Amino acid sequence: MSSNLQPVGVLAPGANLNAYVQAVSSFSILTVEQEQELAKDLHQNGNLDAARKLVMAHLRFVVHIARSYNGYGLPLGDLVQEGNVGLMKAVKRFNPEKGVRLVSFAVHWIKAEIHEYILRNWRIVKIATTKAQRKLFFNLRGAKKRLAWLSNDEAEAVANDLGVDIKHVREMEGRLASYDAAFDAGEDDDDESYVAPANYLEDKRYDPATQLENANWEETSVSGLEVAMEKLDDRSRAILQRRWLNDDKATLHDLAAEYGVSAERIRQLEKNAMNKVKNMMLEA
Repeated sequence: MSSNLQPVGVLAPGANLNAYVQAVSSFSILTVEQEQELAKDLHQNGNLDAARKLVMAHLRFVVHIARSYNGYGLPLGDLVQEGNVGLMKAVKRFNPEKGVRLVSFAVHWIKAEIHEYILRNWRIVKIATTKAQRKLFFNLRGAKKRLAWLSNDEAEAVANDLGVDIKHVREMEGRLASYDAAFDAGEDDDDESYVAPANYLEDKRYDPATQLENANWEETSVSGLEVAMEKLDDRSRAILQRRWLNDDKATLHDLAAEYGVSAERIRQLEKNAMNKVKNMMLEA
């Protein structure tokens, strides 16, 4: 077996990405026999050195896959790092008895980790949460051949190809065309200050009509509660008063001991009284 799979001082896609790419490219590609031997050693004996060699030999493939996601505006080094996590997960789950090469098995795991990273970091607001949205996010960009919006026929074709509803295609197309915007434009954003929400969203907290409405609602609620409470029998009114309105609130067990009934009975009386009060206030 090739001897150039020894550890590298700092084998991570950090600031010097070119040095990392050169380092991982220097590792020899494993033959089928070598890959099977290492995979069986890991699978049967738990040999972590075999796992390390399998990972190191396939790091170049992660770089190749990560480069295909360059168009999302995220650092390539971060994409590679996430892909490496997927590779390690694939190596851990790889079964040499299945008769497939590790690189074919690992592609799914590598892409899955990169996809998760892109969805978490592409925008401040997560753009895809459902299964249909995630599928569209990574396919609609490639399906659109031009910058203009899709025609109805094109949108329907994309929906059919991906097995989603056409309304989801239109919704994702709109999300892809949107962008993050700060609520309050900064001092250096004079050219874009007109689109800052803080400049055109109405603050209704101090609107006279709203304040009057809130005051009337509070006054009506309080008076309605007083009237409804007066219509209850003495015991129900006392239970609600002591359970909810007094500063020193009584427990169910306190009231149960006082009235000589179970705590469950007090809970039932409380519930019935609250329902009566609610209905009387709605009818008022």
